[in-house]
Amino acid sequence: MTKFAHRVEGIEISGIRKAFEAFSGEFFNLGLGEPDFDTPEHIKEAAMQALKSGFTSYTFNKGIEELREAISDKFKRYNGFVANPDEIIVTSGASEALHIAILSVVEKGDEVLIPNPGFVSFAALTKLAEGKPVGVPLSEDLTMSVEDLKERLTDKTKAMIINSPANPTGAVESEENIKAIVDVANDHQITIISDEVYEQLIYDGLKHISPARFSDEVITVNAVSKTYAMTGFRLGYLAAREEYVEQMLKIHQYIQACASSISQKAALAAITGPQECVVEMRNEFKRRRDFAVDVLRDMGMEFITPKGAFYIFPRVGDEKEFVEKLRRRRIVVTPGSTFGSRGKNHVRISYAVSFEKLKRAFELIYSLLREGGRGAL
Repeated sequence: MTKFAHRVEGIEISGIRKAFEAFSGEFFNLGLGEPDFDTPEHIKEAAMQALKSGFTSYTFNKGIEELREAISDKFKRYNGFVANPDEIIVTSGASEALHIAILSVVEKGDEVLIPNPGFVSFAALTKLAEGKPVGVPLSEDLTMSVEDLKERLTDKTKAMIINSPANPTGAVESEENIKAIVDVANDHQITIISDEVYEQLIYDGLKHISPARFSDEVITVNAVSKTYAMTGFRLGYLAAREEYVEQMLKIHQYIQACASSISQKAALAAITGPQECVVEMRNEFKRRRDFAVDVLRDMGMEFITPKGAFYIFPRVGDEKEFVEKLRRRRIVVTPGSTFGSRGKNHVRISYAVSFEKLKRAFELIYSLLREGGRGAL
C-alpha cells in the first residue's frame, strides 16, 4: 500500500509555476499569464465597502443572487445564450469551476478530448477525476481540428474541452468551427466544457463565440480574473442546464462551500460597472501583441499571429536550450512541452507585462541573437 493516492502522485507541478518560482530578485517574467494592470478603482472600492459593512460571512452555495443575476444578464447580452440565475454557480476562480465541471461528468476510465497544446489544467484535472485526457492536434492556424477531433472519438469519450481564446496559443475559434464542434458533440452525446476566461481579449475585429449558443449540453466556465485584472480575488463562475448544476453544486458545497463574499461584491461591481477599463486594457494588450509580432518576425522566428488572450507561441530550435539561455539573462518564458506533446520545441511568451519590460526583454533576446547568430535560439 502506498502512502499517497495514485491519482495525485501521477500529477506534476505545473511547468509554468516551476519556471516562475525558480527566480528571485529582478527578472523579466514573460512566463506568467497575469495582467500587470492594477484592479480598477471602482472594483477595489466595492471590496472595501463589503469589508466595512461587515459583509464577511458565508453566502449561498451558488453565490449571492444579485451577482448571479448580473452574470445571467451578461450571458444574454454578450454571449447570446440564456442561463437563469439558478443555472449559475459562483466559484473560487475558473480553476474550481473547471474542476467541478470535470468531476461532475468524468468517471474512472472516461476519456476527455483536450486541445494539444492546451492549458495545463485540462489534463491534470482530468487525471484527478481518474479520467484519461486525449490530446487533439490543432490545425495549422492553431484552432481545433474537427477532423482530428472525430478521429479520436471512442465509446469512452465523455467530454471535450474548448478554450477560445486559447492558452497557450492565443487562437480564436470561428463561429463555423464552434458550430461544427458542437455538432460532433451532439451527435455522440458528449458534454462540452467551454473555458472562456479570455473572452474579452480578442483583436483584429474578431468576435467571441460561446458554444452554449448552439447547444444545451455545454458547461460554460468563466471568471473576472483576466478581464478585470482580478486574479487574486479568485472569483469565477459557471453556467449549465439545471441537471448539470445540481451535480456540480454537490461538489462545490463540500470542497468550497461558497466563493469569498468580498470577492463576490467586487465581481458584481466589475460586471455591472463601467467597462471603459476593459477596453483600455484590451487596447494595451493589442499594442503589446503587435509589438511582439513585429519583433519576433524581425528575428526570423516562426509563429501564428495570436488573435486573442495575451500569449504568443513561437517555434524554437531546441526548447530546453532556448529556455535556459533566456534564463541566464533573467528572462522567464514557459517551455511549450508544458502544454502537451504538440507544444514541444515551442515556447509560450506572455505579453501581460508592461510595454517597457517587454521591450527590454526583447532587446536582451536580440543581443543573444547577435552574439550567437540564428543558432543561438
